[in-house]
Amino acid sequence: MITLAAVLLGAVVGSFLNVVITRLPRGESLIRPASHCPRCGHPIRWHDNVPILSFIWLRGRCRDCRAPIPWRYPAVEAATAGLFGVTAWRIGLQVDLIPTWLFLGALVAITGIDIEYQLIPDRITLPGIVLGVLVNLVTGHVTLAQSLLGILVGGGTFFVVIVVSRGGMGGGDMKLGAMIGAFLGWKLVILTIFFSVFLGGGIATVLLVSGIRRRKDPVPFGPFLAIGSTVALFWGNEVLRWYLRGFGN
Repeated sequence: MITLAAVLLGAVVGSFLNVVITRLPRGESLIRPASHCPRCGHPIRWHDNVPILSFIWLRGRCRDCRAPIPWRYPAVEAATAGLFGVTAWRIGLQVDLIPTWLFLGALVAITGIDIEYQLIPDRITLPGIVLGVLVNLVTGHVTLAQSLLGILVGGGTFFVVIVVSRGGMGGGDMKLGAMIGAFLGWKLVILTIFFSVFLGGGIATVLLVSGIRRRKDPVPFGPFLAIGSTVALFWGNEVLRWYLRGFGN
């Protein structure tokens, strides 16, 4: 029952995250005006604003002007619903449930913005760093020292990459790394970076070989960090224990 409620809540939150993805990079209000079609400007009716389902029964088009609705909208809603559901299933009604949802919601928004605008906004990552430290002070998920060290490791790793590559990676990735470290601590942020580099390198290779991307075309790294940190959040401690057991033997 908790998991189902979390899925429904996640779908609603995902609908709001679509607003964040669309408006935050443009400096627009997240509240006004109400949701509307970007092509014809017609306000979206309440029954056409039901997460995921509205996209299906409208067949992916605006009711008024028939302009196509981007697939990003149901994808974000479904992803957020799934993440909220998995979190509730794994954690249950624990003190760190809502902070984990906030962390995952921020990652979903960052992923959508970075894909669409090649930008990771400070308005999400900088408050996220502070929130990550405060959350761990309250929940004790990781110690204060681990959280602060996570900021240094997560942000510092990408700072070094930026300096060495002379701008080959953006400052937004550095701040996102610091935010992830604040929430997960230094051990899991290292695992996050490992997962992200492995996944990002593999996908970048496929894109280059297939000709979809050229060598100088930008490939946003934020989504890979978001996926890597999600994997580390749910399964990172198990991976570390498995590795250390094997190393000890």
